[in-house]
Amino acid sequence: MRILRKYTNRRLYDTSRSCYVTLEDVKQLVLNGEAFQVQDSKTGADLTRNILLQIISEQEAQGHGTLLTNQVLQQLIRFYGDSMQGMMSQYLEQSIAAFLEHQERIREQMQTMMGAANPLTMMNRIADQNMAMWGGMFTPEKDGAAPTAESQPEADDKKEK
Repeated sequence: MRILRKYTNRRLYDTSRSCYVTLEDVKQLVLNGEAFQVQDSKTGADLTRNILLQIISEQEAQGHGTLLTNQVLQQLIRFYGDSMQGMMSQYLEQSIAAFLEHQERIREQMQTMMGAANPLTMMNRIADQNMAMWGGMFTPEKDGAAPTAESQPEADDKKEK
């Protein structure tokens, strides 16, 4: 596990690489799935949650989409001190874990729903189906050869008369 130390000047020091890191570097550790802990340089207190909350706050401020809407945040605040706080924490962890397990299937379902809701997508699907149907009607004879004048002598005889 990587240990990052937070100094009073707000800088983060990566003890395994012997260099200072930014919040963007810490975010990359999260994205890469690397285990780490942020410790206060003087007390050794675990500051990991504070740093993670700071990263989330910056992501939301930069306009990367809002996961934690005002309503969600207000509901979460109401759970603090409530007898259900522990259960809510477990519920959120398990819900996110289940979501991540089924993320690809959820993406496919969302794309299917979004595609069906889009009129242009529906029209394209219908057009593709129609083209496939019409294309089947104009294919050459079964042996793969195009019809020739010799294979249609009756039509030629009628034209001469």
